[in-house]
Amino acid sequence: MPEVRLPYRVVDVFSDRPLAGNALCVVMEPAPEAVMPAIAREVNLSETTFVTISGSSSYDVRIFTPAAELPFAGHPTLGTAWVLGPGTWTQRSPGATVTVEVTEDGATMQQPDPSIAEVDSGVACAGLGLPSGDAFAVEVGGTRHVLVATDQPLGRLSFDTAALLHTARTLRVTGVGAFRLVDETTVHARLVVPGHNGTFEDPGTGSAAGPIGVLAHRLWSAGPDLLVTQGDEIGRPCRMRVHAEPGAITVGGAVSACAEGVFVLGGQ
Repeated sequence: MPEVRLPYRVVDVFSDRPLAGNALCVVMEPAPEAVMPAIAREVNLSETTFVTISGSSSYDVRIFTPAAELPFAGHPTLGTAWVLGPGTWTQRSPGATVTVEVTEDGATMQQPDPSIAEVDSGVACAGLGLPSGDAFAVEVGGTRHVLVATDQPLGRLSFDTAALLHTARTLRVTGVGAFRLVDETTVHARLVVPGHNGTFEDPGTGSAAGPIGVLAHRLWSAGPDLLVTQGDEIGRPCRMRVHAEPGAITVGGAVSACAEGVFVLGGQ
């Protein structure tokens, strides 16, 4: 194919400094459909986004992990809008249309209300090393996770990849996680994505942060404004600001620039 040059930026979401938070690669020019999954595999971050249509205040985006395309995701939404610049953006992805407010320091999105359903706690806990807990399947914009509410310190979690794969297949979810209330305004969370080559621990899961806030209020009478902490155990601390009022859920955090460059494809 003729040479294609695609500029990109790498940003760290939910962090006020680079080399922390949840890293994201944003490809800023329209990319050929066939190369999107290949670029995501090449980058090998939790997600890579591709801006396909961009206007003065709105854009369309595709979101890829190294293994699959997602209909919606949290930190890719915030990071992509931040790369496009300060202001109010409407983002359209296959699973959701959301509004994102961007400043020089970070971004906040209005997240769709989640669907939440109780699920078998034994299946949900099996791969996390938890003896018990209240388990819920949550869905935002077509992306599904199972979340276990526990009073156990999350540093003690032990991940069994085979059991986690069984959980993900049985409950038809992408991620499997746990969360606990630290105090009346802070929730600690961990979430993993099981795969045949092992288990990937996500540093900061924006699509789960809104549901966690809703569940924290439901289970523990937490207030609507919470800080969700994630990623410390793997050296990528994330801090997610959540307003968990149904109908007005927001998820936000700081965003930091980390790297930039150009993919050069074809032309040989």
